[in-house]
Amino acid sequence: MKLHNIYSKVKVAAALTLPLGGVAGGLLLSACSDFLEIKPQNEIIFEDFWNEKTDVDAIVAGCYSAMQSDPIIRRMMIWGEFRSDNITAGLNIQDDINLENIFKENITASNGYTHWVDFYNVINRCNIVIKYAPQVADRDPSYTESELAATIAEVSALRDLCWFYLIRTFRDVPYTNEAFTDDDQAMALPASKFDDILADLISDLEEQQNYAVRRYPETKENYQTGRITQEAIHAMLCEMYLWKKDYANCIRYADLVIKAKKEQREEEENRSTSMQQHSTNQFNGYPLISEKVMDNYWGSAYNAIFGTGNSSESIFELTFNKENQNMLSNSAVNALYGNPEAVVGLAKPSDFISEDGENDNWSVFTNKYDTRAYELRNEAGALKGIAKYVKRGLEISTTTATQPELISSGYMYAKDKNKSNWIIYRLTDIMLLKAEALVEQVTTTVDSLQSDDEKARNDQLLSQAFSLVNAINKRSICQTQLKDTLLQADYNTKTLMSDLVLRERQRELMFEGKRWYDLVRRAQRDGNTSVLSKLATQKVTENKGGIQTKLARMDAIYWPYNLEELKVNNNLTQNPAFGSGENGSYEKTN
Repeated sequence: MKLHNIYSKVKVAAALTLPLGGVAGGLLLSACSDFLEIKPQNEIIFEDFWNEKTDVDAIVAGCYSAMQSDPIIRRMMIWGEFRSDNITAGLNIQDDINLENIFKENITASNGYTHWVDFYNVINRCNIVIKYAPQVADRDPSYTESELAATIAEVSALRDLCWFYLIRTFRDVPYTNEAFTDDDQAMALPASKFDDILADLISDLEEQQNYAVRRYPETKENYQTGRITQEAIHAMLCEMYLWKKDYANCIRYADLVIKAKKEQREEEENRSTSMQQHSTNQFNGYPLISEKVMDNYWGSAYNAIFGTGNSSESIFELTFNKENQNMLSNSAVNALYGNPEAVVGLAKPSDFISEDGENDNWSVFTNKYDTRAYELRNEAGALKGIAKYVKRGLEISTTTATQPELISSGYMYAKDKNKSNWIIYRLTDIMLLKAEALVEQVTTTVDSLQSDDEKARNDQLLSQAFSLVNAINKRSICQTQLKDTLLQADYNTKTLMSDLVLRERQRELMFEGKRWYDLVRRAQRDGNTSVLSKLATQKVTENKGGIQTKLARMDAIYWPYNLEELKVNNNLTQNPAFGSGENGSYEKTN
């Protein structure tokens, strides 16, 4: 039917029932069918709703509420993580056959997680704001020109973020920034190319960045990281330029983010002497939160970043109201990662990760005192689930005689009451994106043929990348006296440093919806899937050869278009790795 189309729009009924509260508000429901039958939609929009700045604010709040919905966050998790080596099927996986098939790399066009309508829904909400907010500014004198520009910059970036998720997942997608408000508008568009969309997103963000809010007042708690700001746009541009292989601009925007975070930390330390333990001097000049709580106790960084949330390292996260248990909860994390009644959710760490450290064999977290190895584990007897986002508090202890051990398994969110914020960007993510861009600028000329200038430049690039990685790694290791935990001499080539950055991103950002996209970006850059296929199939115990054969094709690392979309949009052509879409075959059809 027509409403299954990706451009099934946000009808005015929905626009009129968006939350009027804060970012964490849920959708309000009302019966508007009679009202809609009386007046055309465009008359309702202009005459009855789009009159004051508060009307615009309500729609913008609705955009964020839509981003917080279970279908959106669930797909951020599944699209960005579940096909990677980090994660595999957990308990009761038979209750979700679509997810079970993803873990088996048996993805077809009928898989429910290939639906993308929720992202297009947010995109259209944002486009509606961009279309009608200027008319409100004409009507409401209190809605200033600068406020209007900030609104448009904010929703433009939120829309661009949704597009970015779509192209990283599906590669080529139907693309338009027209606001759909009328059933008569043509919606069935062909897919635009990945590179073309990416270039357009970058151009849009470049244009909007200076209009975005730079700093919210302190009275608006959590707005600085719970809303799109100039800093969030810089983070998006940093990553987008990396995907574009424009490494100089990636580094430029990473530096803007890092500079802003340093200034923020300096301001905080000047106001409070108790923050001296977080001094940037500890971590190679980067403003990271210390993991140390006190002697032999660790977990401070985890508790600030994933427990309390909206930490000084945060750039943008979807914020849930922790004070009111009746407000919207993070149901996606509750179901997929676990809760007190189901310590292992539908997903769990891959066996080789959850067993890391057994028999003193540390293969992923190569230092047995790495706190991140314990932040990821949520143990119930022999079962090992995911702790990150599931635990609202964590405590790790060390002694001189033994390796670190988790001494508290409490502080979990209650079932169906998970209030963990879903983090989109944080400082260490940007630092590692910069490290990746630095390494990619290293030339691969044979050493004996390099000029002195070329060798000096390469050495400097490797040194800068190492400093970023080492700061993050050093922060994570339980040490009474901070010292470097990695040796730069061990990573003195482009290949070695590139592998180090990829491993550190895995350790630092595990289960945050990043790993599969990191592997896809690597495959795009290499022009083949050899690294992706090798790493992603580490967790596989059945049909490993068959899955490696599938993943050998570049087309197969993206997702198929859902069958329902193909039925209503004749201009879409299925990803050739998935055949016609009718049977989910990986056989090429042309």
